[in-house]
Amino acid sequence: MPDEQMAGAGSAPLPPGGAPGAPGAPGVPPAAPRPLDPIDRSIMRLLQADGRASIRSVAEQVHVSRANAYARINRLIDDGVIRGFTARVNHERAGQGASAYITLKIVQNSWRTVREQLRGLPGAAHIALVSGDFDVLLLVHTPDNRTLRELVLTRLQAIPEVLSTRTLLVFEETDLLDTGRAPGGGAPAITEE
Repeated sequence: MPDEQMAGAGSAPLPPGGAPGAPGAPGVPPAAPRPLDPIDRSIMRLLQADGRASIRSVAEQVHVSRANAYARINRLIDDGVIRGFTARVNHERAGQGASAYITLKIVQNSWRTVREQLRGLPGAAHIALVSGDFDVLLLVHTPDNRTLRELVLTRLQAIPEVLSTRTLLVFEETDLLDTGRAPGGGAPAITEE
């Protein structure tokens, strides 16, 4: 792996459980998670803010050697803590100006079936099984409200296990990782030297 660029930057996410053969991968029993120390947590924050950060940059910012930073990052990947590297997208600039959270009530014990059908929806960004007044929370991004309406009224409500839906339009959103600032708007979490 080149010293200046993270392995996997810009690549597809790793399989569930991290690297192939890692705990959580098919056929491998899950191991007890190793505790994370403050350096591991700092590395995770840095990579969340910039998944393309170089090993050298990460090592300098957390005050460890490049070899130590490289080993820690690989351990975080192997343990399934870091699941992959991806780009954060401005959906409006990418032509997906309508976003919504959709809540679904589903037939009891149909989660796995519904999840697979939701994965195939165009614009589906996040799916969660939740507790409370509804069963599933779905985040979607679509080009416009007409496409969103078709997705809800035609695609979602055609799934037999979906009993009801409620659509919550997103008027504005803030990606807390986008700014590289500490929670509360404090000083930048990452400094360039």
